[in-house]
Amino acid sequence: MQPFLRLFIWPSLAGLAIALLFLNFFPEYLPQPASRQIQPNTAPLISTVSSEGEQSSTIHLNNGTSSIGSQGGPFSYSYAVKKAAPAVANIYTTKIIKEKPHPLLADPLLRDLFNKGGQPRKKRMQASLGSGVIISGEGYVLTNNHVIANADEIIVALRDGRESFAQVVGTDPETDIAVLKIDLPNLPSITLASSDDIEIGDVVLAIGNPFGVGQTVTMGIISATGRNQLGLTTFEDFIQTDAAINPGNSGGALINPHGDLIGINTAIFSGSGGSQGIGFAIPTMLAQNILEQILTHGRVIRGWLGVEVQEFTVAEPFFQARKNGVLITAVSQDGPAYLAGLKAGDILLTVDSIDVQSSLQVMNQITMTAPGDSISLEVLRNNDELVQLKSLIGTRVAQ
Repeated sequence: MQPFLRLFIWPSLAGLAIALLFLNFFPEYLPQPASRQIQPNTAPLISTVSSEGEQSSTIHLNNGTSSIGSQGGPFSYSYAVKKAAPAVANIYTTKIIKEKPHPLLADPLLRDLFNKGGQPRKKRMQASLGSGVIISGEGYVLTNNHVIANADEIIVALRDGRESFAQVVGTDPETDIAVLKIDLPNLPSITLASSDDIEIGDVVLAIGNPFGVGQTVTMGIISATGRNQLGLTTFEDFIQTDAAINPGNSGGALINPHGDLIGINTAIFSGSGGSQGIGFAIPTMLAQNILEQILTHGRVIRGWLGVEVQEFTVAEPFFQARKNGVLITAVSQDGPAYLAGLKAGDILLTVDSIDVQSSLQVMNQITMTAPGDSISLEVLRNNDELVQLKSLIGTRVAQ
């Protein structure tokens, strides 16, 4: 057996050694393991679409291209900002405050003793800031009344670096609107959009001068419309937004993605003084009405009925079937409603055949009616008696 094994083993070992040497110098001939391909999740082509509908930039991925967003909203709002921002100005106000004399100087003898030189009372300058929106090339600027109230000097600073002293054309504290006038050539102006067309969930941008850091843009959505009973102004019909609004933003612009004005930023709901995602803006339709009245009459003139109302629900089947109305809680002595026979406790159902849906709606309807006009009223008295009344609208002049 040994000669036989030598005959086969040595050639086999020699062949194996030759094969190992061959594969050592030519490894590509070794068998390859089965490959595993991992396909990562990649985003498709992103198209940045301007508000004019034109594609402005494209991101190409290494796995080819596809397109999305051509029918959706813009991924960049730079077009809207470029359109609106030049017409949003910074407002700086100064007020001279006379310091109160020391309490001891209230006594004439001590005053003569310690103030023999007759020195005048010390004065100091108080400065504040806000924002405003240029709404016409003639130089009219919309802002908040609280931004310029009691100011001795108002300066409007434009985005292009120009500044101008401003004159107060008129104010309406009851809606917190003020109209200013500046005198500069080639002024930019913003485009007004109807605030009646906005919807909850719409994207909005707030432009202003928060904390005096300079013009700033923030983005959010419309959180609610028709906000009232906040205790901010007499007539409240606010747009609520979560776009960041901070001190200094007051009077600035709330715009839509097309760069059109839909509101004047006014206030925030905050426990710390900073933005907490609850900001309020005056709708353009309300602001425009105030603007037109100030430019026409120099002041705001509203219709007045002489009643106080509040939301009200009762259990009577008749009222439940109507599902409308407000409770009259007070009637002004010798006012239009008093003279027409309206009484506290009446439920106001319709005004000029328009169903009363809320206290905000009915008060806005009355204030928008021209003084001297006659209106018809339908009220429910003692929960069972329908009463038809006629009343003239009185005049309420903003102070």
